[in-house]
Amino acid sequence: MRALPPLNALRAFEVSGRHLNFRLAAEELGVTQGAVAQQVRSLESHLGFKLFERQARGLALTNEGRRYLQPLRRAFDMIVEATENLSPGDRVVTISTTPSFATRWLVPRLGQFSLQYPDIRLRLDASNTLSNFQSDGVDVAIRLGPSTFGAGLVADPLFDAEVVPVCHPDLTQGDHAIRAPRDLLGQVLLEDSHGRWPVFLEVALGDEAAAAKARVMNFSQTSLAVEAAIAGQGVALCPRALIAEDLQQGRLCQPLALSLATGEGYFVVAPRVPRQPALVAVVRDWLLAQGALVLDGVSS
Repeated sequence: MRALPPLNALRAFEVSGRHLNFRLAAEELGVTQGAVAQQVRSLESHLGFKLFERQARGLALTNEGRRYLQPLRRAFDMIVEATENLSPGDRVVTISTTPSFATRWLVPRLGQFSLQYPDIRLRLDASNTLSNFQSDGVDVAIRLGPSTFGAGLVADPLFDAEVVPVCHPDLTQGDHAIRAPRDLLGQVLLEDSHGRWPVFLEVALGDEAAAAKARVMNFSQTSLAVEAAIAGQGVALCPRALIAEDLQQGRLCQPLALSLATGEGYFVVAPRVPRQPALVAVVRDWLLAQGALVLDGVSS
């Protein structure tokens, strides 16, 4: 059996860490200030290190306190969410996807889902780490990859991940305008974590690509590379579906009629036997319908 600290002491620390004040923590918890301070002292004794530095005007977290507070806060949030999800009539579906896909494609469409299904609440878990459908409480995931997933999963294709070069329209004007593939070498290439620029240049330039010395700016996420392109900082290589609205609105343009097939696609993934079959079916069908609009070239 795991030896956990007393729950009341953990709660006292979490609230005190949020307010950095024992008095305000006591007001939230409905106890005395002395009781909160005593609970925190008992937790510090249990752990063997200080969580706060007591100061004249309040509290300051120690290094150990900061490290302990964040996961503890997430744990309490999960308890609150689990309790809320048990409420009668409250139907919640958790969707897991990457931050870039969430920002560039999914979030702008969530308002439409709420209007169409006001009795279903969506919870978005945006992370680059793979989610576990059992332990993480995820109902539906949207993932980039080949067409093969686990045997216990159903993966429906949303759209492919064909990438195209995009930039601010200003980069297609003037003396250094992008008019041919070799003009890319005079620009900053905005590279995301997928690292597709070398392959694209090889396809676009052939033998010339091997000797090319391109200027590259690296980003950890596709969405950051897109924002840099919108700001006129260079040329990004992005899945067409994620920047369709930016192209339509003129924030970006595609300077060259070239694309690169990545052999991957975005898929809507769910367990073959989901925890909430009816709700998962609604969300999956809605996502696939939105993907069909992208394939048809329609702005949703």
